[in-house]
Amino acid sequence: MEFISVTDKRFKKYGKVITNIDFSELVEAMKNTELPEGVVYRPSVEELEKLPVAEKIQNVFYGELPIQIGYCNGHNVKLNAAEYHRSSEINVAARDTVFILGQLCDVEDDFTYDTSKMEVFFAPAGTAVEFYATTLHYAPCDVDNNGFQVAVVLPKGTNYDLATEHAKCPKCGGEDALITATNKWLIGHVEGGLPEGSFIGLKGKNIDITE
Repeated sequence: MEFISVTDKRFKKYGKVITNIDFSELVEAMKNTELPEGVVYRPSVEELEKLPVAEKIQNVFYGELPIQIGYCNGHNVKLNAAEYHRSSEINVAARDTVFILGQLCDVEDDFTYDTSKMEVFFAPAGTAVEFYATTLHYAPCDVDNNGFQVAVVLPKGTNYDLATEHAKCPKCGGEDALITATNKWLIGHVEGGLPEGSFIGLKGKNIDITE
């Protein structure tokens, strides 16, 4: 499988490498976070949000919009699902990391999506990338079973439990049925092991980066 560098022009439709902020202290702090056999996601981690770089990310990148800094760590080689937000997301790789990405514009009117349209990108350790709000993504993947440690920056309040009821299926509720957490819309794969009730709309192969 081809791993495209995030510096390649093919990445530009999904996001960009962030070069105007020094993320080195965040990268170093991430090296002290957990690295489970599976995948763990924590939306907000106080120790990361106390770093001086957090204020710069909030002011320079998000235009003073309140942010949260958490992480997604572990071991993973498959797509399993695709999510998107109404906002850009920053991912900072503390280890070599692979991202499987697609575009929201390719989602069909019935909210299904063909995984053959996705591309796989490689971000070396120390790289910070922005994913646009129109970019489909999910848990990172690790290289050579070495695990991944990725800091995740989003607007404050993202990816928390919902406070209201939402539609149960797209046929009756449209895109509302894809909402699984605050500021999070999710399309799952039948092989993805998602919780019962998740919308299963990914068609085609559950991409495995080892194949």
